[in-house]
Amino acid sequence: MSDDKPIVKLTGCDGNAMMILGTCARAAKKAGWDRERIQKFYEEAKAEDYDHMIQTCYKYFEVE
Repeated sequence: MSDDKPIVKLTGCDGNAMMILGTCARAAKKAGWDRERIQKFYEEAKAEDYDHMIQTCYKYFEVE
């Protein structure tokens, strides 16, 4: 994974996991990520619990 991290604003998602994942996916697409890279993010984010998903968002994105 390269060092480029799209900026994503998660305020307003109200802790909704699907909304958070969708927000991240839109930011990734806007940043030009390919389908495989987005899929890798999804798989890692959904692999465990909610806290793991949030940590994964911080790993792949610059969270505001």
